[in-house]
Amino acid sequence: MSSITLPRTGQQMPLVGMGTWKIPNSECADVVYNAIKSGYRLFDGAADYGNEKEVGEGVRRALSEGLVKREELFITSKLWNTFHAKEHVKAQATMQLDLWGLDYFDLFLVHFPIALKYVDPAERYPPGWFGADGKTVHLQETSLQETWTAMEELVDAGLAKNIGISNCQGSLLCDMLRFARIKPQVLQIERHPYLTQEALIAFAKEVGIAVTGYSSFGPQGYIEISMDRGAQSLLSHDLVSTVASRYKKSPAQVLLRWSTQQGIAVVPKVTYEDKWVENLDSLSFDLSAADIKALSDLNCNLRMNDPADIDVRMSIFA
Repeated sequence: MSSITLPRTGQQMPLVGMGTWKIPNSECADVVYNAIKSGYRLFDGAADYGNEKEVGEGVRRALSEGLVKREELFITSKLWNTFHAKEHVKAQATMQLDLWGLDYFDLFLVHFPIALKYVDPAERYPPGWFGADGKTVHLQETSLQETWTAMEELVDAGLAKNIGISNCQGSLLCDMLRFARIKPQVLQIERHPYLTQEALIAFAKEVGIAVTGYSSFGPQGYIEISMDRGAQSLLSHDLVSTVASRYKKSPAQVLLRWSTQQGIAVVPKVTYEDKWVENLDSLSFDLSAADIKALSDLNCNLRMNDPADIDVRMSIFA
């Protein structure tokens, strides 16, 4: 299996894609263009990443040269927290499509189920978590139901083929299913052997929602922003290295296959071409059930991307 079929539309979402978080703007266009040449078809972006225009330039270059057709690509982006009110969702999605230079997203996600006070993109973009003072988080009284109803209208208008949610737990996902006219097609969550989220994934699959896991390498992507929690790198962990040696694969390939073999898509950020090919090749082998269990047993519920961590992400709620 190299893709996941989304039940409502029948679209094929590739199991291995490329995340664009923290790819420098100056490199984005070339990275994405060359990744498409290397075989990548799924690209995962977001308003909060601040590089959608440049990522879109790489996509458009590949399209204009005939390297790929639009329908062969699967483009994901996300609605940021400050645009949750019903009057802002469509305008923001349209703005992001303009940045990408595309007519529609294959998948548009609610980035976090947390509504923040609206920030005019003309004043600050991307808005980030904090207000103008750079330290205060301003919550907004917008329900997820209001946001989701506006997301459904994106599907009606042809701006998004599929919609979903990211960083959402089971109880809230269960509530969404009560009011959703268009059921979420994808749940995107942090997922690695330190944070397996098995119950949440089982629930999502039971109700027909596909799962994408980000941060497949655990703390690796968080070191430079001091959000790694001091955790040991999974890429150099003895168990991961031992398993990788057994299959004559890299630790990164093992960590990706641990997810994809369980039917979970992955979107690692990689900027080196040799790693692009390596990551795509992670689908070329199977781990034993014993090795999958051993890797899963590393679980300690260690979450890197946690908005509730006041010390890291927020200082004052107002």
